This record gives sequence, structure tokens and C-alpha cells, in this order.
Amino acid sequence: MTKISGWLTAVMLASALAMPASAAQPNKPSGIGGHPPAAKPSGGFTPHQAGQSFQRKSSGGFTPHQMGQSFQRTQRLQGLTQHNTTIRTLRKTGVKTSTGVQTSTGVPTNAQRYHRRNGTAGITPQTAQQGRFASSLAAQGKVRGANVAAHRAWRRGQRAGFVGWYGPVFWPYAYSDIFDYSFWPYGYDDGFWDYAYDDFFDGMFWGQGGPPEDYAYAAPAAPRASYAGVQELCTEPGTGITAWPFAQIEQKVGLNAEQKQLLGDVRKSAADAAATFKASCPAKNTFPLTPPGRLQAMTARLQGTLDSVQIVRPALEKFYNSLSDEQKERFNTLGPKRPATNAEANAALPQDAKACSEAKPGLANLPIEKIDDVVKPTDAQANGLKQLQDATTKAVSILQAACPDETPLTPTGRLEAMEKRLQAMIDAASTVKPALESFYTSLSNEQKARFDRIGRELAQPSG
Repeated sequence: MTKISGWLTAVMLASALAMPASAAQPNKPSGIGGHPPAAKPSGGFTPHQAGQSFQRKSSGGFTPHQMGQSFQRTQRLQGLTQHNTTIRTLRKTGVKTSTGVQTSTGVPTNAQRYHRRNGTAGITPQTAQQGRFASSLAAQGKVRGANVAAHRAWRRGQRAGFVGWYGPVFWPYAYSDIFDYSFWPYGYDDGFWDYAYDDFFDGMFWGQGGPPEDYAYAAPAAPRASYAGVQELCTEPGTGITAWPFAQIEQKVGLNAEQKQLLGDVRKSAADAAATFKASCPAKNTFPLTPPGRLQAMTARLQGTLDSVQIVRPALEKFYNSLSDEQKERFNTLGPKRPATNAEANAALPQDAKACSEAKPGLANLPIEKIDDVVKPTDAQANGLKQLQDATTKAVSILQAACPDETPLTPTGRLEAMEKRLQAMIDAASTVKPALESFYTSLSNEQKARFDRIGRELAQPSG
């Protein structure tokens, strides 16, 4: 009780001292000077009463020293209250504060919830999700294919999808995809190339982790890599789950002598392609951990795939064209079971070309914003980031020009489309490479470390 009384005394004294001088004057008797008596301030102390409170030492009150401490605490409390009130006022009027800019109502808009470190509105998750090549497929509820090799997916009764990474290897099943996609496209999901384009940009900036989950459609988990699996893909791509079905073709298609010779030419070209794929793998026990390193590894893999397509395409086309209609039907039975919905015909139908040509902020803008927010470039480094933004935007436009808006009906047409799309991805990589390397080189060691880890851990929406 004594402590409570002391606190009340301190607060009342502080109020009296903060009052205007006219309000603190003692009341004058009625009629003196022709002025009526002054009204006593409600709850106020007269100087005499205040003086008495200093003397209540024997009744459990405060000493002058204690009263001074209480008065100082009261002033600090009043100062904090006034500061908070000022900050709230600035926010309501739209004035920029250390916490950012608020709307005139004081309630942040959806864009402002994702403001960047410079206070400007950033890309919202919805805008990023809609600004990707495969966004229209995700909006239609189409499920992405299985994240495993095609033949393994088919044994499970699933359609295969584009697989971005297997450990340090980008597009690990590219060798088998050349053959399998060319002859059995209905065994792959409709957005195989749309996801390939998206994964190209995601792999360059985000690595295996991918972009922040809120900013992209749900992606299947990356397959768990093993040392033996990586070695098989890199040293013997023509064996195991990526092997081409030469033995089955000989057994079930019923080839004549000339066709067997043509199949031999395909086998030889496939071996040459396998040697090209070996060279496209990263060095043993290495994993590209930096954005420039990942881009270099991805470019080498894409170039190896393109070289392989160009190596095998003439022999593949010549062999397939030599088959009769009956033989082609038997050949087709070697692939996955045709779905009841005739997915091959559906995939061959042109998609909405407008969706492909629309802006892709989820690929061109989101990575640059997150780099800016996480790496925090200096003023001297800002121009380098601007150049990276321009290069990324141009790279997106290159892939848009090679829009995967349809699946050709013939194996010959599909091989040609594959070659065109691979070349576009390589051109896009070459466009980004100089700006990415230049900007990365300009960073400090701390900034590089943050850029290297710019995946889901650091690139979360700020808001």
C-alpha cells in the first residue's frame, strides 16, 4: 500500500509540474482586484501540497531523492508515449518511417505486405505464381508428372515429368528423354517443356530448393540422389533406367535385314551421344553451389543434350520411317500404355499462345527482387544488378519465342521441336551468363554467401 501511495504521489506531482503557470497559481480571495476566485484544477496539487508531499518521510512517503527518481521515470514514460503516438500519426498520413510506408488508412495493402527493403511494393505470391510458363497448366488443375525416370514412372502407372536435378546433375534423365519423348510423348505430362523452362530459371537462381513455396506452384520433391546413381548417369548413361530399348525392338517389332542395319546405325549414334553426356556431367564429387557454377553446369548439360539430339536424329528418323504401319504399332507397344483420355492427342492441341507470351514476373522479376533484398547490393553494385535484371528479362523472351505451345504429331516433328527448344535454353543461358558472373564477382564474401543460400531459407516474403 505504501508503494502504491508513493507512485500516485509521483504521478500527481509530475502532472502539476507539467501544467501551465496560470493553472498552477494559488487561488485569490474573492473580490481582490475585481477578479473572481480561480477554479481549482481537477486533481491538481498546489505548491504547498506538493511541498508537503516531500516532507512525508515519516508516513511512508518518498524522500526527495526517491521522488526525483520517480519523476524521471514518469518523464521517460511520457516521452515513449508521445513517440509512439507520433509514429502512428506518420503512418496514417503516409509518411515514410523506419518501418516502411503505410496507406492513408494505416492498413497495409496486399502489395505492401510484401514490401522490399527499399520500401517499394514487391511481387506478391499470386503474381509470381501466374507469371510462369506452366502457370496455366497449374490453374487448370493438371498434375505435374512423376519426378523419376520415364520407364520407372510408367511401371507405376504414372506419366513422367521433367526432372530438374538429381544431386549435382541437371536434367539427369535427358539421355532417355530424347528417345522416349520422341516416340511416346503421351507417357509424359502435357507441360513437360513448360516445366523445363521454369526449372531452368529456378535452378539458376534458387538451386535445388526452388523458389519460395508461396511464389510457385507445388513442385514434387527432388529425387534422393545416391553416389551410385550419379555415377551411373554420368559414366554409363546408356545403361540402367536411361537405356534405350534396342533388345526389345529387335524381339518384338519384327525387323528385316535392312531395318536391322538401320537399327545398328541408331545404336552406334546412341553410343556416340552417351559419350557426349559423359562430358556434360560435373567433375567427380563436385556439386555446383554458386549461381554462376550452377548456370555453367546447366549450360554444359543442355549443350550435351542438344549435341546428342543432333547426333541421333538422322539415324532415328531414317529407322522409324523404314517401318511399316504394322511395325510402328508393335513399336508403340514398347512404350507406356496409352491413357484412356488419349493424352497424346490432347498434348498435340495448341495451348493458349497468349499465356506463353504474357509477362513472366515469377521468372524475370522475383529472383532479382530477392537478390536485392537478401544480398543488399551497395550503390556501386546496383548497376550490375540492373544489368542482370535486363539479361534475365531478355532470356525469358528468348524462351517465349520458342514457346512449347504444342506437341508435334510425329517423332520427326518432336525431335525437331526438341532441338529448337534446347537451342533456345542454351541461348538464354548465354544471355544471362556475363551479367551474372560480373555481378557475382563484385560482391563481398558475405554477400556471396547470402546469394549462394538464396533459396527458401533466406528468400521468404517480407511482410
